[in-house]
Amino acid sequence: MAVAALRLLGPAARRAPGGAPCRAHRLTPADDELYQRTRVTVLERESPNTMFIEGYTSRGFTVSGDLVVGPCAILPRAILQWNVGSYRDISHESLSLFRLLEPQIEILVLGTGDRVERLHPAVLKQMRECGIAVEVQDTPNACATFNFLTSEKRVAAAGLIPPRGTYMGM
Repeated sequence: MAVAALRLLGPAARRAPGGAPCRAHRLTPADDELYQRTRVTVLERESPNTMFIEGYTSRGFTVSGDLVVGPCAILPRAILQWNVGSYRDISHESLSLFRLLEPQIEILVLGTGDRVERLHPAVLKQMRECGIAVEVQDTPNACATFNFLTSEKRVAAAGLIPPRGTYMGM
């Protein structure tokens, strides 16, 4: 009888002294919520062309199962040799490839080898003026950053110089 009285009085009667709700109170779904079904329709499957850096050595990179020897430019749909020998060779001209992409990339991740190296400020400023953010990191961190950005479906590219160390299986 007491339970029926509490139901008639509503939620205010089920409160503990001081106005806090009782721990035993449960929210139950409404009748229409019990029988609704959720449907998910996949409009577009995962792109098989997504680039993923699987590992690196002092000689090159493994990108989506392909071995790339030497410095490389990883674009949203292609992998290219990148004609730089060290971070000192990264210039306005060597970055022109990334400015010409259509659709335009949001962010360019540059891996400068074993250490983070400082690039000329004018080079970075020119990329920002084109609407491209540049992240300069050592190559191991640049690989991880690129993989993270592409997994988030960001339009990213990478310019990578192989480090001296070896790591397979990112």
